[in-house]
Amino acid sequence: MGQIRVGTCSWTDKALVSSGWYPKGRRDAEGRLRHYAEQFPVAEVDSTYYGLPSIRNSLLWADRTPEGFRFDVKAFSLLTGHPTRPEALPADLRPALARQRAARDEGLLDEVWNRFGAALGPLRASGRLGTVLFQFPPRLAPGKAAVAFLRRCRERAAGWPMAVEFRHPDWWRAEHIDATSALLTELGTAAVAVDMVQTLPASVPPVVRVTSPELALVRFHGRSTAWGTGTKEERFRHGYAPEELAEWVPRVHAMAERAREVHVLFNNCCGDAAVRAARSMRDLLGSRRVDPCD
Repeated sequence: MGQIRVGTCSWTDKALVSSGWYPKGRRDAEGRLRHYAEQFPVAEVDSTYYGLPSIRNSLLWADRTPEGFRFDVKAFSLLTGHPTRPEALPADLRPALARQRAARDEGLLDEVWNRFGAALGPLRASGRLGTVLFQFPPRLAPGKAAVAFLRRCRERAAGWPMAVEFRHPDWWRAEHIDATSALLTELGTAAVAVDMVQTLPASVPPVVRVTSPELALVRFHGRSTAWGTGTKEERFRHGYAPEELAEWVPRVHAMAERAREVHVLFNNCCGDAAVRAARSMRDLLGSRRVDPCD
């Protein structure tokens, strides 16, 4: 039976910080992470999607968390094919980004991949890197070009633990499920299952497939009907009811039968909704969870 780790998709989200969840005296950067790591054994780092991580931050994250803690790190936007602002890159790489918009600059991509990987070094060395999460944009639909892009990403990320979340729903439609699962298994990557509203054209089905013996993931995005259209707060505003979480308990247990670790992460980042949902899910999962210091 694999370990089940429950946490949230950010410990630095402004809404969480302003909610009062962090106690007095622990509201600075160090205090927040230490407090979070006393409550949960895993966290997602989403800031690395918006800007390249640094070796310094990885060293600090490793130092401020107990042995056995896990960080799931989101891949930088340029690596997943998302639009990337020049300000997201170090100053010395910004001219190359401008050139890339006129003609693809593989040299820029090489450098960004190298810097991203180097920055994760301290997390890997300390055993705290859970996975690198590649969240691909909605325009990446199933097809030969998309499969080739996924293969290139995996080649560049050789040796990294890797997980994939698709935002185009067709990857997990009935006609593509088996091919998608087979591809991710071949690439040695973990498939990310998602919970989200199911009434929109862009809704990703809540399909659970374990494609790596090392890790399986579930990300709970909330069930707001403003997904894809509203502000960030509107898109993720949702308080999970116990019965909504209970739907996932047998699925998570089944995932733990096939993977060494299961990470259950809440992305309904409105106030303290994510940490409240994570605590509720932890209670529902019972004794099969892992505590922060285990």
